[in-house]
Amino acid sequence: MTSATALPARLSALLPDLSPWRSSADFRLLWVQGLVTYFGSFMALIALPLQIKELTGSPLAVGAMGAVELVPLVVFGLYGGALADSADRRKVILGTEAGLGLLALVLLVNAALPDPMLWPLYLVAGGVSALAGLQRPALDSLIARIVPHDQLTAAAALNSLRWQFGAITGPAVAGLVVACAGHATAYTVTVVTFTVSVLLCLRLAPAPPAEHARKPSLRGIAEGARYAWSRPVLLGTYAIDLAAMFFAFPNTIFPFLADELDAEWSLGLMYAAGSVGSLVLGLTSGWTSRVRRHGLFVVFGAAAWGLAIAAAGWFSNVWLVLVCLAVAGAGDMLSGLGRSTIWNQTIPEELRGRLAGIEVLSYSVGPQLGQVRAGAMAGWTGTRSAIWTGGVACVASVALLAAALPKLLTYDSETDADAVRRRQSSPSGV
Repeated sequence: MTSATALPARLSALLPDLSPWRSSADFRLLWVQGLVTYFGSFMALIALPLQIKELTGSPLAVGAMGAVELVPLVVFGLYGGALADSADRRKVILGTEAGLGLLALVLLVNAALPDPMLWPLYLVAGGVSALAGLQRPALDSLIARIVPHDQLTAAAALNSLRWQFGAITGPAVAGLVVACAGHATAYTVTVVTFTVSVLLCLRLAPAPPAEHARKPSLRGIAEGARYAWSRPVLLGTYAIDLAAMFFAFPNTIFPFLADELDAEWSLGLMYAAGSVGSLVLGLTSGWTSRVRRHGLFVVFGAAAWGLAIAAAGWFSNVWLVLVCLAVAGAGDMLSGLGRSTIWNQTIPEELRGRLAGIEVLSYSVGPQLGQVRAGAMAGWTGTRSAIWTGGVACVASVALLAAALPKLLTYDSETDADAVRRRQSSPSGV
């Protein structure tokens, strides 16, 4: 190969691996469905707190959404995991997607009233959290069934790319729509996207449970938790993600950081920077499909996240802060690719839904608690010190957990016993 052709070949090797898109019709459907849903969901995600702010003028009233959402997410996330192992996952996804569309319709009707009411907004926020908790395990556990085993990292990268696109475009468009056309228009867009999503879900192939699947129960949930506890590799993925988010998730104090840097104009960029970093990594993720040591992704990605957050709290130049936040987003995505791949490569099919329910908790509870930690520390020590000390604590905790759970660092998809069993038991190499 000449030097003239070598460079394009190297660049093409960095592009996202599209093999899951080519090999699985159901993956294509889910990818497009998710893209549509994420766009509509982010529209509502921005419009809903803005409407509460307009109705109350109270930061506490807006922040109360987090409390309303947390308990349903925990309870229904665990139950949704057990449900995904005992029911047709396609039906679970279809039913919850339709329910989310109906809740968006409630927001639209309320916004169209001459005097919109406050309580339906909290009711919908809790309902969305519950339905998302029910749906996410079914969605996550379906990927390993429809994507070939050796394409799971590529599938995780493509799904993350889809999410980042929605996270960047959805809020940006939502802000314009709400400002120019009002909340009702934003909710109308959300209703339309969920309608399209339901139509796409109807085309998915059935995904029935295992032959001897049992009904959802506390015993079944406990069985999944015992399995996770007995697997150091899985335990490491959960613990590192929780630690990283608890210590180094400062989003809630970004408005105060922007004020301290005398750059109020940068607030929107701060919220978007992490998604931009993740998007860049996603667009250059082709190389990740050729890696077998996914535990290193988890550890190094989380450590990079913590280091970048610490630097963001240390620097006083706003542009350097934004670069650090983008690097943090890339590190978070790298860690996420490792977690998702390990989960899909090692968890038995009959436990996949219940373990997906635990996964929902590991990456949703951490940010919620992290925001509380960041806010409390900022009130005690100041905004920037709360950010950089959290980043340092993140790196330290990741190092300690990696040392305590060395099997995560040595995980190899070709030799790990659980990964080998999962590959051998997969029908037609899936």
